Amino acid sequence: MEIRIIKNGITLAELKAMASAEFGDVVKAVVDVGQGIMAVGGELHADEEVLLTEKADSKRENTWGINIYPTKSGDERIEFDSMINLKPSFGNRSRDVESVETREKIKSIFNKLASE
Repeated sequence: MEIRIIKNGITLAELKAMASAEFGDVVKAVVDVGQGIMAVGGELHADEEVLLTEKADSKRENTWGINIYPTKSGDERIEFDSMINLKPSFGNRSRDVESVETREKIKSIFNKLASE
């Protein structure tokens, strides 16, 4: 599946279709908290991160991998788990997004870009 950079929005229906085509119920995404954009649809978070770096001038310290479950709601819709989140030099020592502030930024960007 082609990776898409989302700057102006994507519908939950589109995300559901992407999930069905790739992993069944989940879409991998990388959110750039500096620019308020995200890349969706890759097989690996790393591929999405590279695309954001090359095509949107994203910086590693601003990119965070998440899994989106478009059929779920609330806090169950986003899972903060990705190998690209291992960033010891930026204070994140696990696959999780440890900073509550960063998690809130990610949720805010996702909610702004993803619509019913």
